[in-house]
Amino acid sequence: MANNCIFIQLQDAHSMENNFLTRITEIIEENLSNEKFGVSELAAETGMSRSNLLRKVNKLARLSVSQFIRQVRLKNAMDMLRQNSFTVSEVTYRVGFSSTSYFIKCFREYYGYPPGEVGKRDLIENESVEVGPSNKKRRIVILGAVISIVVFAIVLFVVTKPFSSKKIDLEKSIAVLPFNNDSNDSTNIYIINGLMESILDNLQQIEDLRVISRTSVEKYRDNSRTIPEIARELNANYLVEGSGQKIGDQILLNIQLIEAPGDKRLWAEQYNRKTGDIFKLQMEVAKSIADEIEAIITPEEEERIDKPPTEDLVAYDYFLKGLNHFYKGTREGLLEAIPLFEKAIEHDPGFARAYADISIAYAFLDMYQYEKKYSVEIDNYADKALLYDPQLPQSLIAKAMFHITREEYEPALPYLEKALEYNPNSSLVINILSDFYTRFLPDTEKYLEYALMGIGLDIASHDSAEASFIYLHISNALMQSGFISDAEKYIDLSLEYDPDNLYSEILKAYILFARDRDLQQTKELLIEALRRDTSRYDIIREIGLICYYMRDYECAYTYYKELTEIMVAQNLDLYRSEYAKIGVVWSEVGLTEESENYFSDYLEYAESDNSIYKHLSLAVYYSYEGNTQKAVEQMELFAQEENYPYWYILFLEIDPLFDHVKDLPEFNRILSRMKIEFWENHKQIKASLDEKGLL
Repeated sequence: MANNCIFIQLQDAHSMENNFLTRITEIIEENLSNEKFGVSELAAETGMSRSNLLRKVNKLARLSVSQFIRQVRLKNAMDMLRQNSFTVSEVTYRVGFSSTSYFIKCFREYYGYPPGEVGKRDLIENESVEVGPSNKKRRIVILGAVISIVVFAIVLFVVTKPFSSKKIDLEKSIAVLPFNNDSNDSTNIYIINGLMESILDNLQQIEDLRVISRTSVEKYRDNSRTIPEIARELNANYLVEGSGQKIGDQILLNIQLIEAPGDKRLWAEQYNRKTGDIFKLQMEVAKSIADEIEAIITPEEEERIDKPPTEDLVAYDYFLKGLNHFYKGTREGLLEAIPLFEKAIEHDPGFARAYADISIAYAFLDMYQYEKKYSVEIDNYADKALLYDPQLPQSLIAKAMFHITREEYEPALPYLEKALEYNPNSSLVINILSDFYTRFLPDTEKYLEYALMGIGLDIASHDSAEASFIYLHISNALMQSGFISDAEKYIDLSLEYDPDNLYSEILKAYILFARDRDLQQTKELLIEALRRDTSRYDIIREIGLICYYMRDYECAYTYYKELTEIMVAQNLDLYRSEYAKIGVVWSEVGLTEESENYFSDYLEYAESDNSIYKHLSLAVYYSYEGNTQKAVEQMELFAQEENYPYWYILFLEIDPLFDHVKDLPEFNRILSRMKIEFWENHKQIKASLDEKGLL
């Protein structure tokens, strides 16, 4: 009986899967002639998020959503062609292809022959199905002779044909290694770097390719590793090597494409072009590489690739110089990049990427500053970028960052989601969204989902530092949802990739506290991390916090005092949510007036807080003030929120700020209910992630 139940359950599950694929097929067919109907439109029609749709289709059909949509279009095209009522051109537009040549290419790849041969192929197949008795023996003899001839031809071909260098059928994963500057003039390096980056950008727009990020390949500049070694580390089947120089108004570029597993050169080309042809050169190289790998380039992708960033070479030259400073990742680099981007805009007022990068640079300069200096500039430049290119990911990220710097988190989200729509394999956008859902718009389930998506992009394609941070994100996301053992596994992986990642050391200390509930152990681990970098004010803060929870106020004062001095010296606007704890510590060491100032600032912060933590912040304040009724009321309101992290379940009971209410029955009932609801939500998240194949 039990086995029958299992069989019925399996049948039901299989039926549900088939029903889902049937339903989305019907939706696609209802919009068949709409060439604009894509992944986002299908997600909207099904009422699913884009990421959930991508995972479910991949799990059930082993295809990306765009591939599934294309397959439905091609199957309908075959049905139309077999009716013999429409020409190939008519069918092209009836099934939602905007280009006949692209339709023919996709049809040939899917069926093995062009659409124009559908009638002939069907006729041949029909003739071969019915074999009359009188002809049966003759057909068998002829068929045997044909098979013998074919076998003999194949053997002869294999024996006599020289070894071919043609690639085998490999996954279309590719890395563009840093180009070498062949010129004696080192000042030209920014041009060669710009060529490499533009070719990389063009390839990254092709969904049929998996392209390794720029940050991952940068470590191979001036590196002595062999091609197979680099390919294994990056998990890439194809590598692009290049070198070039600028001589007067000429650009000399040497490019070769290598099939990594066998270290075989598939394609190589030498280019000698005028600087005025630099954009055509970048497009031509990218398309040649894609063609050699047999990657499908959609008309929309080709249109984006063919769109030059600017028509003004002087503007582009300034932009490349600015980009060289921008990628240094320092405050000084950003300040050096901005004037060069502005020079680019002076020469081309429609240069969208230059506007976007100025906006992003200003946003980074304003980030975490108490006084926001550049809000107007961030907004203006982001709007200009969107005006000139609304599909440019940097334009969308710039506008999102404007809202984030103003603590307007809800309006930022659509821009980030749109950026992911145009760049579905971008680890940058996915990591921003992952960070967004833990810091700015807390949602433990979405945070965990995006963090796991990051690892799904193939962790081997990242350098060790980048991989370490991806595993850190995953561990933190798992921890916030209460997956303690899984979080410990991933934080160990993070430290395995980069033992110097002190962010991971901090998180590991807290994971071990969740496991062992040993505050002294947590404190010792954090002190050890601080010894490795005494300038890390975030670790100083964490030690002060743990001393506070231990009620060792002298210890807490030592670290919090150092933290506040750093914040004043560097004009940092950080940890306002912690001012109440600092106020407690100052009060306990006798600094009454300073303590009152911190609590005054904290109340102002709590009342203006628009996050899900507003009521908790107010509960903290009223509890300390001894207003137990208001404290319990605010705690009750906070308990109605969803998606608060596990840390709150872990630390609320031991927080000295709740000493006035911790023995009240109504307060303890609220805490008990919060725990029950948290673990119920934990079970639902686990089931959801299991269904999507993410855990």
